[in-house]
Amino acid sequence: MKPARPAAKPPVSVSVGELLRQRLRETNRSAEELAEAAHVPAGYIEELITGRRRPPLPARTDVYERMTQFLRLGRNDLAACASAERAGSASTPAAGPSASIRRSLLALCEPETAGSLERRARQHDGELAELIQRLLNVAQASVRRVLDDQIGLRVAATQSGTTYLAMRVRVLDFLDATPDTLTADDLTSFVRPRIAMWDVDLQTGVLRVVLRTPDMNGSHRRRPVIRGVRLSRGK
Repeated sequence: MKPARPAAKPPVSVSVGELLRQRLRETNRSAEELAEAAHVPAGYIEELITGRRRPPLPARTDVYERMTQFLRLGRNDLAACASAERAGSASTPAAGPSASIRRSLLALCEPETAGSLERRARQHDGELAELIQRLLNVAQASVRRVLDDQIGLRVAATQSGTTYLAMRVRVLDFLDATPDTLTADDLTSFVRPRIAMWDVDLQTGVLRVVLRTPDMNGSHRRRPVIRGVRLSRGK
């Protein structure tokens, strides 16, 4: 079989699903082969192609790199299409986290600050919603490194009684989670094992997060992370 030609640069208006479908046809490859190359189940690829799955955020996944190499696409083709597609579907404001998720995240906050945030949220809940998004960004940045550890993922899958591919999809789904899609399982599996506590200066908006990091002996120690981005506060 003659090697497929490198793909022509697609217009940004092309969806990720359309680009994958087109390139699979051009290279005479199957969705199953692409799934194997991307280290995901075949169903994950089918959902991307049909549009049932939103294309993941480029900075929070490794599937675009794997698919780009397999399909001989341009380096940023998939990422550009994904970014444009996500931007086009972000017109509706998110509802924000559920009340139970909000309580669980506030339980990790310094108690006095948590009380102040709850009182302020009764007047203007945008501040707390933005804080939760920033907190989620910290947790996702920590979890993103898990994708680079294939051995660790395989061990974790075995310990959890699941498959390596299923474990990868579980991580990929959390990395693409938003405050309004966060679940209790996300908190248990990804957030609490990494965030020991957090606090915010309500005057400056500086967020302080203390991460749990494993020592060589498997125990955890705390490591502070400071995020100095000001919050936009309502009047």
